[in-house]
Amino acid sequence: MTNKILFIPLLTLFLFACETTLRPGQIFPPDPLPVATGFSAIEIKQFIDALPQDAVSDSAIHVVDVTGDYRVGLYGVYRPQALPSESNLHQVNTTEIYYMLEGHGTLVTGGEMINGVRASPTSITIKGTGIKGGVSRNFGPGDVIIIPGYTPHWWSELDADLSYIIFRMDPDNRIELH
Repeated sequence: MTNKILFIPLLTLFLFACETTLRPGQIFPPDPLPVATGFSAIEIKQFIDALPQDAVSDSAIHVVDVTGDYRVGLYGVYRPQALPSESNLHQVNTTEIYYMLEGHGTLVTGGEMINGVRASPTSITIKGTGIKGGVSRNFGPGDVIIIPGYTPHWWSELDADLSYIIFRMDPDNRIELH
């Protein structure tokens, strides 16, 4: 009888341990479970329309922590045709994904920065007057551009004012939550 009394709790403990032991390929969900974040096209348009129209604006709509211990930021950008564009190189692991909403322009990526200077003493961004030897492509509404960190990029020509959103994938968690 004593064996049966011990057997049932030991069996229960064993079964519980089997259920909670990580097996190869098995992944447990995070605790607490994450929630999805979404924005409608109308909300994004309203956000971008409210940005200053007399400057290049690149502002956070929302930044979230996601599973896998990194952050993803959604940014709205307005770039007026009348303003000259500087080339940029961000010295970080953050990948930027542009989704074009309005306007057309030529984006140069890769190559070598011309007259590159750090934007400020503590900045991760190098700004220049252009790019030598990069790849030029024309982009417009609906197009997507993926720019890995450490990649020079420059809007060399704009056929109109541009508006687009940027998804920034930040594996180093340097982007502030918003």
